Amino acid sequence: MKMNRFAKQLVAGAGGFFLCAIPVLIRAQNAAPAPVQAPPTTTLPIRTKKAPGPMDDFAGLNFTDDQKARISKIHEDFKARLDTVIRDDKLSPEQKGAMLQGLQHMERGEVYKVLTQEQQVEVRKRILARHTAAQKEQREMNRQAPPTQHAPTQQPAQPSQSSKPPQFPPA
Repeated sequence: MKMNRFAKQLVAGAGGFFLCAIPVLIRAQNAAPAPVQAPPTTTLPIRTKKAPGPMDDFAGLNFTDDQKARISKIHEDFKARLDTVIRDDKLSPEQKGAMLQGLQHMERGEVYKVLTQEQQVEVRKRILARHTAAQKEQREMNRQAPPTQHAPTQQPAQPSQSSKPPQFPPA
């Protein structure tokens, strides 16, 4: 008797479930298949010419054919790495920027290792001149910038006294 009651409850529950599920299944069969969306394409940022940067420190040097080949290989390797970072959707813009900056720094270091001693001295002079010019420009901008208004700081309230220094008892 208990088993019979349990079976009836089970059948009633299953029937209710299928009554609710059938309309959903019918709509799923009649609905047109959803159009397949193409994966989103990422556009690579356009590299524009800016003010002279670190790579310009190498411009104008007379490279040997061997140096040209090695530098070209370094540029190809790092271009692939840069493109990989640019396309990585898991990184935030800040992370991408930091990674790109680090890779560019590494690339300059690799190119620097290819140079002769004389070329390295010339590049160091250019870097020093670029840094000096940037510091000078920054100082000029700081001089031209209007002073910023700061909120006055609250000083602890002091009892009003005359301008005389405090008198201490003789020891």
